[in-house]
Amino acid sequence: MIQADSLSAAIGALYGADVTAAERQAVYGGDINRAWRVTLSNGGAVFMKSNGPARLTMFQAEARGLEALRKTGCIGVPEPLALGTDGGLGVSFLLMEHLSAGARVSDFWERFGHELAALHRADTAGLGGAPYGFGADNFAGSSPQINTPMARWSDFFRDCRLAPQMKMAAGYFDGGDRRRCQRLLGRLGELLPEPEFPSLLHGDLWSGNFVTGPDGRAWILDPAAYVGHFEADLAMTELFGGYPPAFYGAYREVNPIDGGYRDRRALYDLYHLLNHLNLFGEAYLGSVQRILDRYG
Repeated sequence: MIQADSLSAAIGALYGADVTAAERQAVYGGDINRAWRVTLSNGGAVFMKSNGPARLTMFQAEARGLEALRKTGCIGVPEPLALGTDGGLGVSFLLMEHLSAGARVSDFWERFGHELAALHRADTAGLGGAPYGFGADNFAGSSPQINTPMARWSDFFRDCRLAPQMKMAAGYFDGGDRRRCQRLLGRLGELLPEPEFPSLLHGDLWSGNFVTGPDGRAWILDPAAYVGHFEADLAMTELFGGYPPAFYGAYREVNPIDGGYRDRRALYDLYHLLNHLNLFGEAYLGSVQRILDRYG
């Protein structure tokens, strides 16, 4: 992937020195970054995310996640093309393949379920140096996400997911909350079984992080990728509304789901709810406390 010191240099390296950005049109792109459709002078287009210059590390991490997911060949993932900073525009940026939405295929949700399950069963060798983790740290939203490789899933989820978020959220907690946090962290080894196999995860697969691609299938975006238990991805698909039953039925056809997942789902939710508490404030405190009451 190209790294450039300006948007024009990145476009020139990708498409030739005579190709320029003819127009930038703002599009919806989430809460953290600005998003643009960049029309090129040759008639093509690329998708661009931008943020302040100091946010380049976020785009570097996102590009690594996209590349890891794409390499499996299991599911649609946009290609990261170039990244860098542009002093004239005062931004860091990530350029990606532009996806023009097509009409959804008739079995859209079934295909999506099959493809996510195939991703979760794909080989993870070389992605983290140990069964769980990733080759580099990245971000969940704008929060740092630690990916230190570890041999046990419960240790990884405790030390790299829950404990850092609980520490960041300490100002929201009373003494009882803090005691429940510590009890829960101490019990994770019994609450979370070790997976049958490690899975490459999208890491943040709520309903806003996929689109319908030009082929009418689901394409996944904005990863917080790492290697973990596939249940963590499934839980995130259900946290903010969920996908249709056809998706989950098709998923199970490729990758069976243990009956105990329903008892563990809220533990995986806790990570994302803590992150939302830390990013967006007290509105998420009650949801966090209810899970702490249940397990802590």
